[in-house]
Amino acid sequence: MAAPLRLVLLGQPVSHSLSPVFQNAALHAAGLEVRYDAVDVAPADLAATLHALVHEGAAGNVTVPHKERVASLCDHLTPLATRVGAVNTWWSVDGALHGDNTDVAGFDDAVLSLLGKVPVGARVAVLGAGGAARAAVAAVREWPGADLAIWSRTLERAAPLMALGPIGATRVEEFMAHALLGADLVVNATPIGLRDDGVPVNPGLLRRGAAVLDMVYRRDGATPFVRLARAAGHPADDGLRMLVAQGARAWARWFDIAPDRDVMWRAAAAASGRG
Repeated sequence: MAAPLRLVLLGQPVSHSLSPVFQNAALHAAGLEVRYDAVDVAPADLAATLHALVHEGAAGNVTVPHKERVASLCDHLTPLATRVGAVNTWWSVDGALHGDNTDVAGFDDAVLSLLGKVPVGARVAVLGAGGAARAAVAAVREWPGADLAIWSRTLERAAPLMALGPIGATRVEEFMAHALLGADLVVNATPIGLRDDGVPVNPGLLRRGAAVLDMVYRRDGATPFVRLARAAGHPADDGLRMLVAQGARAWARWFDIAPDRDVMWRAAAAASGRG
């Protein structure tokens, strides 16, 4: 595919996103005269916006709440994006819209950073049922011996995710407490904590030593969930490493070469007060 003439993150809201910060840093380091911008798009305007961007020769990413909708709008999906049913990375070829999901590999990278290894025989609880949850569930499917519990406020949204998880070891729980019972890793795949001090669950309800991965991240440092979990003695991290990891894999999709991840991470960490 031809290199994109423009890169765009589509979502609502997107003002908090650090994707433009680290993507533009990588583009500058590579000497590419392409700019990455965040564009706030309402659901009603998504299809028309994508059509116009494809016509411009653009490519980009998708964030909440559009990942599942964009999957339905693509002319071509990678096998992984087809299985997950959500797209976070898109580009065009000869006017046709293509979609992939780099969140799955990004999630694995974040877990590896948090735990130091790929979990084996882990009991995992995923809270949420949107595009982020779909990526997490699809990643856990490949972990040896994993047991997965999914909880969402809306059971009807969570039920389809069972087909994405470990075969014969995935269930949807009606009550959050049941999903958390005995969990070795608790994943927040909801937007709770993105714009306020809310937490998806009191860390005091987690078993001793359970790890926490919050897929949310903040510009002002660790999320409330991560701060409370660490204070209670739990290994915990937010979604910034996942964000950079999925962004690096998206970059490789657009340009057929890998970006400088160190440049990406330093830019993202500095912009969120961690540098």
